[in-house]
Amino acid sequence: MPEPAAIDTARPTPLAGKAALITGGARRVGAATARALHTAGASVVLHYRSSADEAAALARSLNDARPGSATALGCDLLDIAAVKELAHTAAQAFGGLDILVNNASSFYPTPLGEIGEADWNDLIGTNLKAPLFLAQAAAPALRERAGLIVNLADIHGMRPLRRHAVYCVAKAGLIMLTKSLARELGPRVRVNAIAPGPVMWPESGVDPALREEIVARTALKRAGSAEDIARAVLFFASEAPFVTGQILAVDGGRSIGW
Repeated sequence: MPEPAAIDTARPTPLAGKAALITGGARRVGAATARALHTAGASVVLHYRSSADEAAALARSLNDARPGSATALGCDLLDIAAVKELAHTAAQAFGGLDILVNNASSFYPTPLGEIGEADWNDLIGTNLKAPLFLAQAAAPALRERAGLIVNLADIHGMRPLRRHAVYCVAKAGLIMLTKSLARELGPRVRVNAIAPGPVMWPESGVDPALREEIVARTALKRAGSAEDIARAVLFFASEAPFVTGQILAVDGGRSIGW
C-alpha cells in the first residue's frame, strides 16, 4: 500500500494573521496539527503538560521558519483554574484567538471490575471536562474573531471499544459537547469534531495481531497518520465556513467495516 503523502509545504497561507491554540501540541497528532496550521500561515500556541522539551523544540523550529509565530505554554488540564489562565494567556500571545484545537487526551484500558475513581477523573477530565472549560474560557476571544473550535473525538465515541468503557464514554460526551457548543456559540463560532480511527497506535503498545485485525477491517487496508488528522483540522479552519456541529470520521473506512 502506498504511504500517505506528506503535507504540502508550498501551499498557500489561508490562515495568515490568525492564531491557534492546540492542546497536547508538542507531540504526535498535536504537533502535526500545529505544523499544518503554521504552514497555512497561522501563529500557534503549543500547550503541553509534561512534554516541555518537545514543545520548546517545536516552537523553535516554527520560529526559525517564521520568527515570532510560535510559543509554548504548560498547563495541567485537570486544573480548571489553570485552564482558564491558559485560554487568557493564549489569546494574549498573538493579539487574539481564532482557532482552538482540543487535542490533548488520556487513553488506556479500564476493564469492568477494575475501574477506579482516579481512572474516571483522568479520562473524563482530559477528554471531556477540560475541552468544555477551555472552550468556555476561550469563547469571548473566539467570538471576537468569528473563530473555530475543533475537538478530537474518536470513532469509539460512537461504537464502543472493548475494555475501554470510560474512555468511550468520555469521547461520546465530547461528540455531544461539540454539537451543543455549535448551538451555544453560533453564529460567531463554528464547532466541529474529528473522529479518528486507526491513526498512530498508542505508545504503550498494541498487540500486533490486534493491529492486523483492525487494519483488515478498514476499507483502505492501512492505518492513518497524524498528518491525515492535521489535514482535516486544516479543512475545518480554511475551507469549511458553512460547516458547524459536525463529526468527521477520519478512519480509512474503519467505521463501515466493523
